[in-house]
Amino acid sequence: MLKLNILKPSVNNMAVRVFVRAAGLDFSEADAWGHTRSPEFLAKCPAHLTPMLEADGLPKGALWESCAIMQYLSNRHGLERFYPSEPGRRAMVDSAMFYLTGTLYPLVARATYPALGFPQYPGEVGASDASGAAKEAAARAAAEALAEPLQVFRDFFIGQQKFIGGASPSIADIRLAATLEFLAVIDNALPAWAKQYLSDMESALGKAYAEPAADVRGYIQHVRSQKQQ
Repeated sequence: MLKLNILKPSVNNMAVRVFVRAAGLDFSEADAWGHTRSPEFLAKCPAHLTPMLEADGLPKGALWESCAIMQYLSNRHGLERFYPSEPGRRAMVDSAMFYLTGTLYPLVARATYPALGFPQYPGEVGASDASGAAKEAAARAAAEALAEPLQVFRDFFIGQQKFIGGASPSIADIRLAATLEFLAVIDNALPAWAKQYLSDMESALGKAYAEPAADVRGYIQHVRSQKQQ
């Protein structure tokens, strides 16, 4: 049995939640809301991060970072359809995930976290004592900068295929689709290809995608409704 410690509104968590369902793995989920700084949680995950996987076979008993979790479980269970072992195809999946976490997601976080009510990272404008106008300008700049890495995903990683993984979704696709879900909170106009891509992902994975996505979408809808009052 695999145990996932999660925060339902998070797209980082959504990626792993989609994956374990799509892969048909035997798992349980524990809501870590309000517990990530507890002594019990910190003893397992000193980084106080979710998703956090607990599983037999892990050297420290626990693992965090969504991409690392999906890579580990794919390797452990021989899930070639999500994480191919052929070196060239695997390199493309890895590169897409590294580019997402290193380039795309930091822009998504700067653009969306203020609207979502999530804390910004130390050193960011949003976490500083800058004026409200400066923070809004920083968030807008991040949103505007999203166009370039999104186009890189379209032109390079996906290209003429349906998914990064080819005819079916890979773990890189699951991570990208989850990330794109957050952009709804800032009314970011997704390009037509990205809208079709999300639709194709949900069609390909069915309830495995739709159920975790509903938690993220529900939170975004709640945030947006609060701002309209």
